[in-house]
Amino acid sequence: MRRNIQILGWALIWTGLFVFGYLGWQLFGTDLVNERVQAEATDDLVDFFQIEREHLPGVEGVEGQGGRLEYHPEEQPVENTAFARLIVPKLGLDVVVFEGVTRETLAQGPGHMPGTPLPGQPGNAVISGHRTTHGRPFFDFDLLQPGDRIEVETSIGTHVYEVRESLIVAPTDVWVTDDKAGGWLTLTTCNPKFSARERLIISAEMVEGPNLAYIQDLEDRLIGVS
Repeated sequence: MRRNIQILGWALIWTGLFVFGYLGWQLFGTDLVNERVQAEATDDLVDFFQIEREHLPGVEGVEGQGGRLEYHPEEQPVENTAFARLIVPKLGLDVVVFEGVTRETLAQGPGHMPGTPLPGQPGNAVISGHRTTHGRPFFDFDLLQPGDRIEVETSIGTHVYEVRESLIVAPTDVWVTDDKAGGWLTLTTCNPKFSARERLIISAEMVEGPNLAYIQDLEDRLIGVS
C-alpha cells in the first residue's frame, strides 16, 4: 500500500513537471525561438524588397473623377514568405509579416490571410497574429484606440492606417474578413489573453499611402453607383 502511494506521488510530481514545463515552453520558449526567426526574416525582407522593387509591374495610369491617377499594383507573395513590415508606434511594435495563416506561418510572425487584398491595395486586408506565444506580437492590442496609427511597409511603399474601432467577436464571426469599399486593414488575434475563446478585432482605415488617391476615387465611384 505504502509503495503504491509512493508511486502515485512520483507520478503526480512528474506529471506536474511536464505540464509546467510545457506551459513554460509555450509562454517563453516559443518567444526565444521567434526572436531568432524574426531576426532572420528581417534580413530576408530587405532582400525581398530589393528584388521586388526592381521587378514591380509599374505604375498604372487610371482615369479618375478629378483626372488621371496613379495606381501601384503588387503581386501576391509566395505562401509562408516574409513580404511586409507591420509597425504600431503606440505599442513599440515592429514585426515582419508573412503570407499565410497556417500554424507554421503564424509561429514565425503575423500572417496575411490569402484571398484578401494585400495591405495598400483597395479592399480589406486581413492580418492575424499570436497574442501570448511565438513572440506575442499582438499582446497589447487591447490598448489600441480610435485614431492610433498603424503602418505597413510593402514593396510599393508605406501605407498608414488609423484605427477606427476595436471589437470582440466569436471565432465563427468570419464576416470581419469580408471585403469592403475603401482601403482597410483588419487585425485579428485571440481574446482574452491566454485564451482562444473569442477574437479581438482591430479595424483601421488607410489615411496615407501610394494608392490612397486611387482608392478614395474608386470608393467614391462605387458609392455613386450604389
